[in-house]
Amino acid sequence: MCLPPCHAAQETPLLLPFVVAPAMAPGPPSGARLLVLLLLLLLCPPHPTQAHRFSAPNTTFNRLALAPGRGTLYVGAVNRLFQLSPVLQLEAVAVTGPVFDSPDCVPFRDPAECPQARLTDNANQLLLVSSRAQELVACGQVRQGVCEKRRLGDVAEVLYQAEDPGDGQFVAANALGVATVGLVVPTPGRDLLLVARGLAGKLSGGVPPLTVRQLAGPQPFSSEGLGRLVVGDFSDYNNSYVGAFADGHSAYFVFRRRGARAQAEYRSYVARVCLGDVNLYSYVEVPLACRGQGLVQAAFLAPGTLLGAFAAGPRGAQAALCAFPLAELDGSMEQARRLCYTAGGRGPSGTEEATVEYGVTSRCVTLPPDSPESYPCGDEHTPSPIAGRQPLEAEPLLQLGQPVSAVTALQADGHTIAFLGDTQGQLHKVFLNGSQGQVYHSQQVGPPGSAISPDLLVDSSGSHLYVLTAQQVDRVSVAACPQFPDCTSCLQARDPLCGWCTLQGRCTRKGQCGRASQPNQWLWSYEEDSHCLHVQSLLPAHHPRQEQGQVTLSVPRLPTLTMDEYFHCAFGDYDSLAHVEGPHVACVTPPQDQLPLNPPGTDHVTLPLALMFEDVAVAVTNFSFYDCSAVQALEVAAPCRACVSSFWRCHWCPQSSRCVHGEHCPEGERTIYSAQEGLPASYHCWLELPGELQRLPASLEEMPGDAGLIYCQAQQFHPSMAQRELPVPIYVTRGEGQRLDNARTLHVTLYDCAVGHPDCSHCQAANGSLGCLWCSHGQPTCRYGPLCPPEAVELLCPTPSIDMIEPLTGPPEGGLALTILGSNLGRDFADVRDAVSVAGRPCSPNPSLYRTSARIVCVTSPAPDGTVGPIQVAIKSRPPGISTQHFTYQDPVLLSLNPQWGPQAGGTQLTIHGQHLQTGGNVSAFVGGQPCPIQEPVCPEAIVCHTAPQASPGEAVVRVVFGHAQRTLLTSPFRYTANPQLLGAEPSVSFRGGGRLIQVRGTGLNVVQQPLLSVWLETVAEVQAAGAQPWDLTPRRSCGASAAAPQACIQLEGGLLQCSTVCSANSSSLLLCWSPAVPDGAHPRRVFFTLDNVHVDFASANGGQDFVYQPNPRLAPLSREGPTRPYRLKPGNVLDVEGEGLNLGISKEEVRVYIGDSECLVKTLTLTHLYCEPPPRAPQPANSSSTLPQFVVQMGNVRLALGPVQYEAEPALSAFPVEAQVGLGVGAAVLTAAVLLLTLMYRHKSKQALRDYQKVLVQLENLEIGVGDQCRKEFTDLMTEMTDLSSDLEASGIPFLDYRTYAERVFFPGHGGCPLQPMLEGPGEESHRAPMRQGLTQLSNLLNSKLFLLTLIHTLEEQPSFSQRDRCHVASLLSLALHSKLEYLTDIMRTLLGDLATHYVHKNPKLMLRRTETMVEKLLTNWLSICLYAFLREVAGEPLYMLLRAIQYQVDKGPVDAVTGKAKRTLNNSRLLREDVEFRPLTLMVLVGPGASGAPGGSTAQRVPARVLDTDTITQVKEKVLDQVYKGTPFSQRPSVHALDLEWRSGLAGHLTLSDEDLTSVTQNHWKRLNTLQHYKVPDGATVGLIPQLHNGGAVSQSLAQSCPSRENIPMAEDGEEGGVRLWHLVKATEEPEGAKVRHGSLRERERERARAKAIPEIYLTRLLSMKGTLQKFVDDTFQAILSVNRPVPIAVKYLFDFLDELAEKHGIEDPETLHIWKTNSLLLRFWVNTLKNPQLIFDVRVSDNVDAILAVIAQTFIDSCTVSEHKVGRDSPVNKLLYAREIPRYKQMVERYYSDIRQSSPASYQEMNSALAELSGNYASAPHCLEALRELYKHIHRYYDQIISALEGDPVGQKTQLACRLQQIAALVENKVTDL
Repeated sequence: MCLPPCHAAQETPLLLPFVVAPAMAPGPPSGARLLVLLLLLLLCPPHPTQAHRFSAPNTTFNRLALAPGRGTLYVGAVNRLFQLSPVLQLEAVAVTGPVFDSPDCVPFRDPAECPQARLTDNANQLLLVSSRAQELVACGQVRQGVCEKRRLGDVAEVLYQAEDPGDGQFVAANALGVATVGLVVPTPGRDLLLVARGLAGKLSGGVPPLTVRQLAGPQPFSSEGLGRLVVGDFSDYNNSYVGAFADGHSAYFVFRRRGARAQAEYRSYVARVCLGDVNLYSYVEVPLACRGQGLVQAAFLAPGTLLGAFAAGPRGAQAALCAFPLAELDGSMEQARRLCYTAGGRGPSGTEEATVEYGVTSRCVTLPPDSPESYPCGDEHTPSPIAGRQPLEAEPLLQLGQPVSAVTALQADGHTIAFLGDTQGQLHKVFLNGSQGQVYHSQQVGPPGSAISPDLLVDSSGSHLYVLTAQQVDRVSVAACPQFPDCTSCLQARDPLCGWCTLQGRCTRKGQCGRASQPNQWLWSYEEDSHCLHVQSLLPAHHPRQEQGQVTLSVPRLPTLTMDEYFHCAFGDYDSLAHVEGPHVACVTPPQDQLPLNPPGTDHVTLPLALMFEDVAVAVTNFSFYDCSAVQALEVAAPCRACVSSFWRCHWCPQSSRCVHGEHCPEGERTIYSAQEGLPASYHCWLELPGELQRLPASLEEMPGDAGLIYCQAQQFHPSMAQRELPVPIYVTRGEGQRLDNARTLHVTLYDCAVGHPDCSHCQAANGSLGCLWCSHGQPTCRYGPLCPPEAVELLCPTPSIDMIEPLTGPPEGGLALTILGSNLGRDFADVRDAVSVAGRPCSPNPSLYRTSARIVCVTSPAPDGTVGPIQVAIKSRPPGISTQHFTYQDPVLLSLNPQWGPQAGGTQLTIHGQHLQTGGNVSAFVGGQPCPIQEPVCPEAIVCHTAPQASPGEAVVRVVFGHAQRTLLTSPFRYTANPQLLGAEPSVSFRGGGRLIQVRGTGLNVVQQPLLSVWLETVAEVQAAGAQPWDLTPRRSCGASAAAPQACIQLEGGLLQCSTVCSANSSSLLLCWSPAVPDGAHPRRVFFTLDNVHVDFASANGGQDFVYQPNPRLAPLSREGPTRPYRLKPGNVLDVEGEGLNLGISKEEVRVYIGDSECLVKTLTLTHLYCEPPPRAPQPANSSSTLPQFVVQMGNVRLALGPVQYEAEPALSAFPVEAQVGLGVGAAVLTAAVLLLTLMYRHKSKQALRDYQKVLVQLENLEIGVGDQCRKEFTDLMTEMTDLSSDLEASGIPFLDYRTYAERVFFPGHGGCPLQPMLEGPGEESHRAPMRQGLTQLSNLLNSKLFLLTLIHTLEEQPSFSQRDRCHVASLLSLALHSKLEYLTDIMRTLLGDLATHYVHKNPKLMLRRTETMVEKLLTNWLSICLYAFLREVAGEPLYMLLRAIQYQVDKGPVDAVTGKAKRTLNNSRLLREDVEFRPLTLMVLVGPGASGAPGGSTAQRVPARVLDTDTITQVKEKVLDQVYKGTPFSQRPSVHALDLEWRSGLAGHLTLSDEDLTSVTQNHWKRLNTLQHYKVPDGATVGLIPQLHNGGAVSQSLAQSCPSRENIPMAEDGEEGGVRLWHLVKATEEPEGAKVRHGSLRERERERARAKAIPEIYLTRLLSMKGTLQKFVDDTFQAILSVNRPVPIAVKYLFDFLDELAEKHGIEDPETLHIWKTNSLLLRFWVNTLKNPQLIFDVRVSDNVDAILAVIAQTFIDSCTVSEHKVGRDSPVNKLLYAREIPRYKQMVERYYSDIRQSSPASYQEMNSALAELSGNYASAPHCLEALRELYKHIHRYYDQIISALEGDPVGQKTQLACRLQQIAALVENKVTDL
């Protein structure tokens, strides 16, 4: 028997149709036992094949992982790893602990290294599957969380385990309570590991919360060289991670953390990084908020949605589920990224919406607007890590009663199903339907009280869940559809994955129902009107068994069948084919002989009637066949009555005494019809109640004539809503369906006596026809008469009840309207007409204000003052009702006013003092003829009201009206005065914190009771929620309480916020106001004064100058160690406090600075510094809680505590006798005198050195901040300039050289403009030219012989005198000569490269192609230049040109020394100008056009602005002017700078020609300084013109037709002596750095030299960093264009690399480093480095020496990026290498990826390459000078003619083809020796 194995399957008892009883209970019969055993044997073979639970004794499970594809499960447990099959069968187990370890020790080999080590359990912290490597990554708790790799097929096999792990390999948290989450991220070529973890233990402080780690390589799991989330202080940011998820582009991490010190509460966050971002530049996080809930506890990334379970309820004992659409989440992150990239982190309102978090030095910047798109995953220059401030909020989808610990989700059949695991071991299945979530099933999976692990996994088929708890793993069906046996149970289960498959007759998933997509085939419980198929009606409802007839079934929503399919009806065992028309199905009943007999004692038989499809019952009902003769037989005593009153349609035939079916008896016999016929029919009344149709039995009473009365039977209804009366439409039918016509719309009114009749009086006052009575049965209420027992009917109502009277006081004159509220106050007004008395005096009720039983309003009679008594209501024949409250007659008296005057505009708050003023309920006040609105409440001794405007000043009497009584204050009238006037207000600026004293001058200011200074603010929602109160102009007050101060800020209608402060009137002409505080994020719209009803704008009061709010000042802590560390102060020293914006909104006199309880006197206040003089002795702390006095700065309301101050006490003298002191002094005098001089000298020197050192430290600190700021500013300016340049390029285009010029410059570098001399055209040369052309043509043909060409090349290279320069020259000549046959040239190059490889393989293969030593290497360079020209123009040219222009723009922005060539802005250390040169940018207006020369009669010239520096020499100015005036013109088409003069024009006649040297040049001590604009004092905006130099003939000649134009840059001046005088510009070339030899010059120059001597020269190296950071984007773009394979790689590159691969394979070279060197030497170093260093090879531009030096640094960086060896830098490395030390590893990866991608791409075929070469040959065949090249080539042949002839004759093949002879013929023709023969 297999019961024990079945224990594993006990979770699915639904397979058994019954429950096995316990052993002690009475068992089933023996047959049942046998059946049970048989079923168990069938379900449980001896080796079970299916399990639903896995557990291991005494083992705690931690993590669960699933291998995709394989379906294998891996369970990480304490000291164990388990490998399970998909059905939870154990496949393998590995032991991982316990081990000797301590969380306080790094991993050790020798136990002596960690004395505190103990045998420690190893809990699994991280378990991940790497599918690519087929590895399992398992990270334990011990050994500081190091990881190991195991084989997926067998976890017992360890693939990698670190023997001596370094701290870079500490991965998981080493404490169980700290979560570790991770992802395996596939990237091209390798898998990476993303790990996030919290802070655990003292050794984990150096492990960042988020790291990128390598899975392969020599050091797996190391984060070396990869990204890590750098955190300033780990304890400040204790991230608690909930989950890690990935989609196709990004990885997401959900976690909880608190903010920095300022923000201690925890919040929920989600962070995102790009999957390919190994540096974490793309890190962005935003807060998550599930509205009204706590922190996130579990999360899951479903397609398009992030699901999060949040703590809810008190102490987080409940849970809520929120869904965050991924599009909104990404949008929120992109917004934060955009703001941090382009807006400094501030939103449109100016509030900070994004920042750089985690205490790093980076911060949000202002980059160009397209930066987020240009760097979608960030880059080194973009800020990171970014944290959004705006939380992404969502409404909860549902709430659960217990905390949730796990979430997963599944999308199936178009629906999203979430599965929630709670902390009690329950699994909840949730249907996410729109914005709602519904729990449709909950089940206990784990042991009660055992939380479900976050590793809640769905298998690959989506059919099962794997649920992990600490004790077990369970396999749970996602949907258990088959367990529902019928349609009703299937739909009632409300499982969104299950539905009823109609034609299959079973509950299935939608995909398992074959026709689920067709209507009514698959019934789903969430569809509207989703019901199981049922028979709605039968016609007829039953049938006589003697007849065979047709039955029509009405089955709504019947599914449609195909043409060859049919329904059939089953009457019991009888089948009948069904005829279907829409929802109606017609079937023929069975014949009598097919029906079973009636059961004994019955008159009918009932059979199940099933509508069948094949063998599936679609809808089932019961159908009866009756027998009228059996009815007669059952009732022998009264057969007739039994026949006609039976349920069936049986009629009695009296003559034949038979009970028959059918219409009537045999002919001639009278028929007594069945009562079911109704004689002639039954009637029904139908009421159309709301939401339902109610049928009432009815009877017909015939009247004389054709009339009749129909009586509907009365019935009690219970509508869903209680209503007094409900009109309901009514109609009548004859039988079931024949409706009688209504002559008009008929309604019947249903009424409820209890509604609207709450007491007896109301009930008795109801309409008598309703029959409502007050019934005391049970709960006394008003009921319909027949529903109340007769003994419970109350004919007399109870005594009147008085609940409240209002008011409680009134004047003695009477006439006060008194309101009495209560119950049973009469049925009508007649009952109370004379029934009310007040304090014994009659009170006359008002009939119009009387409300039956509930309210009486009566008018009091006069009574003496002081009369007090209750109210009585005496209804006739009942005892009177007496109030518990008493009414008092009292006489109000007015005594005085305060104030007695106010402005005529009104608005004065007037207080009227008196006695008994709280008399009556309707009190109103008047001042003169104007009402004075009263501010509630009215108090017994005071009434407060606000005066209304008055037309003119004057006195007005105050009166108060109490009902009909009036009191007047005649003794002290109120005096209206003229309105106050404001004449001035100052100051007009304040900090946002407010509190600055504003003095307001004017007239009549003391009449205003409460003057206010207010500001209206536009706010954001957060500001409104923070402190604004709702709008309330008249806030309520209480009697006896002092007047409350007005609210600081109130919310106005329209969304505005009003913040106010109360002013004080110093005199009638002076108001003192304090500026209101403005919340952060609010924008002031209006600042104004409120003087009662007079409102004056601040600008109106201040002569048009509006009030301005400045940002609050920021002050740095006194101590550089932090705000909590004490600042050590020496008594007598002045305190210097640094800050920002200190004097923007306050003056020095208004600032108060306190040290403890004493004041520090402010001496100076500037924008960035505050200097104050502290007290001479240490003050006491302001409060007793601190030991040291605090340094506090008070600026208005802004109070800034900058830390404690500790006075350095001077050593106190001890009590010492005077005699001893004198003796000691005399004894020490000699020694003191001897030492004093030395001591003073030493101290002076040391203090001086210390001061200098401190200055240097301050300088360096400011420098670090300044470099970053300068980089960002410079980059922004540069991007603006580049944007302008891009728009210019759209019009003019990039100035590419034409192909001919390009080829000549590349082939013949350094040959100027004429590398090939044209053939002579002189007289007498004609006769020689023809044979020469013929000979050169034959030479061209001879070159087509491969043997000749190879022999020629080898022979030339063997000649000792054939130099390297000659080899390059000949190779270039061959390139030109064979340009039209590039396929042939390529073949030659391949052959020569093969020979070269054979040569180097035997020496050192890594040296091949390293230099250009052979002709083939130059041929390769030229071949690449030809093939890549199109790529340069179309792809790489633009970023290269933008880099060139960016460099030129940056160099021009700073001074450049014209003599030494050194510049302030450069990347080249040797070209750096290491001096502080003061300069000022100028904008000159350059005259361009016809009138520029100034000739009379010329037309008006156009003015073009040009940016220059005042320190530029005149030649430098001309160069810059030409660059900007001719910015769209190629350099070769511009005028020469040396052919033009610069002329300064001022006014009409002022023309001054400027030059570098003239008579005004300054010469001192043999040093002549070049003239600059500063020298000529040219102002900003001056007008200049470029005019031709007079010695050039008066015109600028553009001799472009010259044969060899020279465009070389001519240096302006050399650093040499000219007649004993040396030239200098910015610095003197031989100047000493210390400036010690400077003896002359002005006092200012000597001071400048002295300052320069003290500066550290290395400080100026930060200029290199600034320049580098500014140009970084352009360098990146250029390298990316060169090394990117996003565009198709040029086929020549692919062809070349494939050929090199072939060579390596041919020669057996397997070292990848060698192949890398070959490819680098052939393409990157040979072609691209040359192009980078010499942009003039492709562009028509001028490249200055400084630009050339910068390009050399960038080219060297490119070279370093291409090398294989590791790029090591140290403190002694050259500065130029240090600059790009961080970028070079990234560029190296780009190079490796470039080579890898090219190798993996499809190979370039020989045919494709030849086709491309043929196209190139055709395009450029006519471009180069072919004959000139052949003539130059022949010169080299002629030089080694004999050797070449010998080589040709010595070759056997050459002899056969007579190559030597053909060369001799060519020589004869070219040298014209034919004529000499």
